[in-house]
Amino acid sequence: MTGTTDLKLEVTDVTKSFGNVTALRGATLSARAGEVTAIIGDNGAGKSTLIKCVSGYHAPDGGEIKVSGKPVHFGSPLDARHHGIETVYQDLALADQLSVWQNIYLNRELTAGPWPFRVTRRGAMRAKARELVGDLAVNVPEVTKTVMRLSGGQRQAVAISRAVMWSNEFVIMDEPTAALGLRETQQVEALIRRIVERGTSVLIISHNFEQVMRLSDQVWVMRGGRVVNGHRTAEVTGADLVAEVTGAAAEHF
Repeated sequence: MTGTTDLKLEVTDVTKSFGNVTALRGATLSARAGEVTAIIGDNGAGKSTLIKCVSGYHAPDGGEIKVSGKPVHFGSPLDARHHGIETVYQDLALADQLSVWQNIYLNRELTAGPWPFRVTRRGAMRAKARELVGDLAVNVPEVTKTVMRLSGGQRQAVAISRAVMWSNEFVIMDEPTAALGLRETQQVEALIRRIVERGTSVLIISHNFEQVMRLSDQVWVMRGGRVVNGHRTAEVTGADLVAEVTGAAAEHF
C-alpha cells in the first residue's frame, strides 16, 4: 500500500445503517491523487452507500473519512463540494429544457452588481462553458444547444464537464457509461483519461469489469458492506475480480 502523502481520499472503518438494514460494515479504502480508482461489487454490496457517504449525501454512523490527509465531516453534498469533491450520478441531474452552458452553471450562476440589483452574467457563463468544453475536447455541440437534443454520450459529457468545472481535484462517477453504446462509451472513457491527465483524481463505480481493467489504476472489491480486497489493476485479471465479487476467491484484504 502507498504512503499517505499521495492519498487524495482515505475511508477507514466506515459504517452505515438504515433502520435494521446495515449497508456498510466497516468499509476501508483509499484513492491516490491523479489516478482512476474503481469500486466493484454486486448489487447490495454497499458501493452506492459508500459513495454517498463520501459525497456528503449520507452521514456515516462510524469510521473516518479524510480528504488530502485531513479528517472531514460532511453535513451535505455542498460540504463535500467545498472540499473539492464533485459527483456525477447515474441520472446525471441535468435539466433537459436548459442549454449546455445553463446546465454547467445550474445553481451556481455568475452574477454582478449589488443586491438587490444583481444581474446574471450570461455572456461570461457561455464563454467559460465554451472554453471548458473546448479544453476537454468534448464531443458536444454548441453550448447554447438544449440538453434534450443531445445523445446519451453527449449528456454524460456535459455532466462530467460540469463536475470538472467546479472541481479539478476529485470527481466521483457512478456507472459513467452504463446506458451508452460502444462508440459513446469510448468517447466518455477518453474524456475520463483527459481529465486525469489534467490532474483530477477520479473514483468510479462500474459493473463493467473490462472498463475497470482499461481505465483504473486501483480497484477495490466490495461484498456484504465491506471492502474485501484491493489491487493495483495492472497486477490482477478480470477473472480474479469476478471471483472476488462472487466470493469464489479467498479473501485476503
